[in-house]
Amino acid sequence: MSLLEVRDIHTYYGDSYVLHGVTLKVEKGTVAAILGRNGVGKTTLIRSIIGFNPPRRGEIFFKEQEITHRPSFQIVRMGIGLVPQGRRIFPSLNTRENIEIAIQKERISPWTLPQLLLLFPRLEERLDTPARKLSGGEQQMLACSRALIGNPDLLLMDEPSEGLSPILVNEIGRIINEIKSRGLSILLVEQKFAFALKYADYVYVMNKGKVVYESVPEGLRDNKEIKSAYLGI
Repeated sequence: MSLLEVRDIHTYYGDSYVLHGVTLKVEKGTVAAILGRNGVGKTTLIRSIIGFNPPRRGEIFFKEQEITHRPSFQIVRMGIGLVPQGRRIFPSLNTRENIEIAIQKERISPWTLPQLLLLFPRLEERLDTPARKLSGGEQQMLACSRALIGNPDLLLMDEPSEGLSPILVNEIGRIINEIKSRGLSILLVEQKFAFALKYADYVYVMNKGKVVYESVPEGLRDNKEIKSAYLGI
């Protein structure tokens, strides 16, 4: 049984019809990547899963339990973590406070603050620094740390490489590999084609609110028609 199953969901913003029957799965211990141009519904899909914008139709299951219309705080407590697009850190809090605010006392986490600082050593000297003064790369590391300290089984990562230098994009890749090696599953939304295919075990391509293609990474890499039509490659 898949860790996450999204079954034919239809999501709206008011009268705007955004997701037109999206279906996908994330298997335990794998990275599933969602690719597509801007505005095709990738972030809306993430927001539907985490409960910010529940679908009007369709079902979402996590660990065989339906979560379609559960409030976001319950979904997080069940074991889904979010690294949102744009990081969404608390700028007035320092680095330590941003991380510790996400601790869930009811979920014993192997991701203690010392463990996170081993994964993100650059944050150790920034613990007392206001988050607004961190670099973009450091803020992304902080957003990842905040999600991990809640001990998720599934991590939703929405454009984690956005706005980062090539060196920091490689660092995000290292982090994804480390997280995966510890048994976590990841649903990765990305626009960087090579980055997504390098770290994903399975890929989905979205266009106009629908999944138009799915395969293992090698299948997409060799499919010139799909890359040209939906990814501009």
